[in-house]
Amino acid sequence: MNELRIFSPATVANVSCGFDVLGFCLDSIGDEMVIRKTDKKGIFITKIEGYDLPFEAEKNVAGVSALAMYEDAKPDFGFEIEIYKNIKPGSGVGSSSASAAGSVFGMNVLLGRPYNNTELSYFAMKGEALASQSEHADNIAPALFGGFTLVKSVSPLEILEIPTPNNLYATIIHPQIEIKTSEARAILPKEVALKDAILQWANVGSLIHGLHTNNYGLIERSLHDAIVEPHRSKLIPLYNDVKVAAKTAGALGSGISGSGPSIFSLCEGIENAKKVEQAIRKVYANSAIEFDTYVSKINAEGMKILN
Repeated sequence: MNELRIFSPATVANVSCGFDVLGFCLDSIGDEMVIRKTDKKGIFITKIEGYDLPFEAEKNVAGVSALAMYEDAKPDFGFEIEIYKNIKPGSGVGSSSASAAGSVFGMNVLLGRPYNNTELSYFAMKGEALASQSEHADNIAPALFGGFTLVKSVSPLEILEIPTPNNLYATIIHPQIEIKTSEARAILPKEVALKDAILQWANVGSLIHGLHTNNYGLIERSLHDAIVEPHRSKLIPLYNDVKVAAKTAGALGSGISGSGPSIFSLCEGIENAKKVEQAIRKVYANSAIEFDTYVSKINAEGMKILN
């Protein structure tokens, strides 16, 4: 195989209570990328469609992660990368992670899969750091592993795969405003109250248990963020209105997707997910802000080879 086209999925990070450690993979939103071998050594981004992004490998997140892996693998050939960008940069559903993870996933397949998903995550984090000024894997891990993931440690990198209930769906609303990850991190407090920390780690533990046991009621009671959301929600217009509308329509719970501005709602069953979609669309329909909505089953597979 000398060339392949892949689907590189969008992801939701943090999942309310799991700041920088929890994430899950979406199925109906994602980029496509083409990776091919070339006789000329090096990494070359040859085509970008969708958004205006740099072609220089060292300035593009897909290129940075690819270069990190290329320097480790040392093949006697190079790679060309085409990026068909469907995930808007700054949307909060892992746009940079899809690019960073997609390039190394495709290269790994063409190399005969010498690296496992944890090793690929390590390389992809180098690209993610270009976008967010820090190496974190809460979007990268679910994109590569699929389903829900928990980043146990960054150094050394350890990623845990969390079971996903079969009937769990996500509804996403993306207000067309931009919030940069670096800016969203800058507004967070450096210290938190002990009572908030206790509540937060209790919610993380119970959410993980709920996912393991298919306990939708426990999942619902665990989707609460006592630390990050109070600060970041101020950056998202109508945030609380969306949360109330989603809950009233049957959502298990809602939260900020990554650093925002997208808002996710977890739902039991596609019928509830679609009801939630209609309810939250009404919230923004009366505003001057343009928006998109998506309904997606949790993607247990992650990256997909299209051809």
